[in-house]
Amino acid sequence: MKRTLVEKLGDFVLGKGFYIVLFLCVATIGISGYYLIRSATADPAPDIEPVTGNPTVVLPDQSAAAPSLPSTHAPAGPEASHRQETAKPSQSAQAEAPKEEAPKEETPAPVSSPLDQAPAVYTWPVKGQIIHGYSLEVLAYDETMGDWRTHSGVDIAADEGFRVMAISDGTVQTVYQDDLMGNTVVVDHGNGLTSTYCNLADTLSVAPGDPVETGTVLGVVGSSAIAESARESHLHLEIAQNGVPVDPANYLPQ
Repeated sequence: MKRTLVEKLGDFVLGKGFYIVLFLCVATIGISGYYLIRSATADPAPDIEPVTGNPTVVLPDQSAAAPSLPSTHAPAGPEASHRQETAKPSQSAQAEAPKEEAPKEETPAPVSSPLDQAPAVYTWPVKGQIIHGYSLEVLAYDETMGDWRTHSGVDIAADEGFRVMAISDGTVQTVYQDDLMGNTVVVDHGNGLTSTYCNLADTLSVAPGDPVETGTVLGVVGSSAIAESARESHLHLEIAQNGVPVDPANYLPQ
């Protein structure tokens, strides 16, 4: 006799199908319990407002006055308030008050050195006659050397031992022994003007760097200039402007 489909299904459920159905039920209960426990223990999601398609940012109004902060150095009490009011003048008073001009810095006048000024006072280095004049362009006969040559200074007659004086203010530039003109002193008078004193004795009264005035004694007349030894006792004086010899007679008082 042929069994129906319902009978076959009933036999399957009572047989192996029973265990399959039991397994599915247990799995369903387990999955349901898992999601139930997770939903109970999970933190509630925060409310998130949806972002619109065109979000904007609102900036604070810059024209609004900022709240004033209390000053930590302001004194307390009514007396302090009075002092604050008297200490700070109003804006109108500040506007009306004339502004004090800053004092102008005065530039100090440059201090001029005596060497930066042209000498104004001259004197003869010794008192005597010019026995041999200045001759730079015309040759003059030299008795000592026995030839014709130029003479870049003047020879002023003076006995040995006569004091030799500076013709004007200045500073001793150098002191040296010249092979032909003997003991020599050079004085710088500033503005490129120098005076040279030759044929001095060995004992000198000044040293390089010493300041001198008109009439300061430099030494005494000697006989150390072998190039002019045939002439009578004298002082050989030279004056130069920017290193170029000039006639000393133009600087000596008449």
